[in-house]
Amino acid sequence: MIIGIDVGGTNTDAVLLSSSRIEKKVKVPTDSADLFNTILSCFTRLLDNIDPKKIKRVVISTTLTTNAIVQQNMNPVGMFVSAGPGIDPIAFSTGEHYYCVSGSINHRGREKAPVNTMEIEDIAKKLKKTGIEYIGIVSKFCVRNPSHEILIKRILNKHFKKIFMGHHVSGNLNFPRRIATTHLNAAVFSLHKSFFEAVKLSLKEKGLAVPIQILKADGGTMSLESSMAFPGQTVLSGPAASIMGAIPYASKKQDAIVLDVGGTTTDIAFLVDKAPLLEPLGIQRGRYKSLIRSLQTDSIGIGGDSIVRLKNKELIIGPDRKGPAMAFGGPEPTPTDALFVLGLMKDGDKENAQKGIHKIAKELSLTDIEAADQIFKKCCSIILKKTFEMIDKLNSKPVYTVHEFLEGYKISPQKILLLGGPAPYFAKKIEELYHIKTIAVPESSVANAIGAALARTTCEVSLNADTEQGIVSAHEEGFAEPISKTYSKDDLIETALTLLKEKAINLGADQDNIDEMEVVEFQQFNIVRNFSPRGKILRIKMQIKPGMIKGFEKILL
Repeated sequence: MIIGIDVGGTNTDAVLLSSSRIEKKVKVPTDSADLFNTILSCFTRLLDNIDPKKIKRVVISTTLTTNAIVQQNMNPVGMFVSAGPGIDPIAFSTGEHYYCVSGSINHRGREKAPVNTMEIEDIAKKLKKTGIEYIGIVSKFCVRNPSHEILIKRILNKHFKKIFMGHHVSGNLNFPRRIATTHLNAAVFSLHKSFFEAVKLSLKEKGLAVPIQILKADGGTMSLESSMAFPGQTVLSGPAASIMGAIPYASKKQDAIVLDVGGTTTDIAFLVDKAPLLEPLGIQRGRYKSLIRSLQTDSIGIGGDSIVRLKNKELIIGPDRKGPAMAFGGPEPTPTDALFVLGLMKDGDKENAQKGIHKIAKELSLTDIEAADQIFKKCCSIILKKTFEMIDKLNSKPVYTVHEFLEGYKISPQKILLLGGPAPYFAKKIEELYHIKTIAVPESSVANAIGAALARTTCEVSLNADTEQGIVSAHEEGFAEPISKTYSKDDLIETALTLLKEKAINLGADQDNIDEMEVVEFQQFNIVRNFSPRGKILRIKMQIKPGMIKGFEKILL
């Protein structure tokens, strides 16, 4: 059996799955001030009368790091950044404790200016006096040669609790995004670590000696231990769970919209031929443009518990939420209350819901039913307006899926897949209003938790081979080996495959679920000096594609 848990802003959904069916499903309110007890409550209810030895896998998707970014609830971080000639890294400052330091490496990985060790020591002393505990180090061409980052870390190790280096972030070159990503890892580390250590302890108390997997933003999983080195990868894991929960119900050779209607927000995503769209550069949230590989999603501040109010006789829904719907004891009318008045939902206090909607109806000179219908229609319209704005924006630039780059492709959805508690009601209304085939996916109220539970481990590696210098390297993986002048594309692919398999196993994958590997980028350049060939530079990126683990196909029928 496996457990999947999706921690949302309003509710936390959890499922216990066997190979043939959903054994148990629970939904508990999310206490953002005490997420540990929220998840502990899920485990307690799922494992009632279940032998813990039967549990082989636990996957958690979380909004923890996402919320920390949105609420600016992050630790102050010290940043050491070196660039050398050509660009001033001060333009990418992450805040008060940001220091541009001596030293530079060029694009071929050769040192052009050394690190000033006394300068690093002096800055370290200043940062310690301010109480800084977490550090990021970024050198512009660290993916070609990380020696400066490693040296600076060696100097700083005795001063600080945790240090993150830029060359561990990605094999892609993008200096500003590498700085932002390294800063983000350091800033959310403490929050991430304390939360998952508490979860691990709760599992131990319940006799669960299984590895915890965390859903990443790219729709794949990684082990808890691995996430400690890259906590930023858990940003947007919640929306990724929704997408993974919808994929089995999309049609081949067809575009689909995925909508996860929660209590606080609605997450929006798209599938092309059952494949999720990919952020080609990395996650962008607010001022943070990162190198964190991610499925392409967006959120709108409207959900079942969004406040409904009137402004100049116009209905305003969201983006704020002040607790649950009035039908469940909340203080203000919401779209969920409208569903009660319309007779679509029945498991709450309809009379209380009607009180809230009646106030709106009275001001609009409508009956309660008419007002509730207007609220419901307006809620659907706001969500779909944002969705089609996203489609227009996506169609104005190249489209990338997790499998391929689709040059000149225009997204034209023929189906909408809905997840979330109110999905069945929204599906019917949206199809009625927009005449697009719309379905609530099976088990829509917990489909995101199912998506998390069944997601397989994903990862990618980037290799750079320089036959003139005689080296092949993937410094973010801690890998470098000598090569001969005859080193070829086939040799590079073989090396990349070996590295990718090893990385996947280290991230928590099992052998049965690492067979879908593919080359996503390949480049080759000749090195010529004085009209004479001196060697070649070969670069490759290879990935394990997002998808579902094997052995649980019956659940998705």
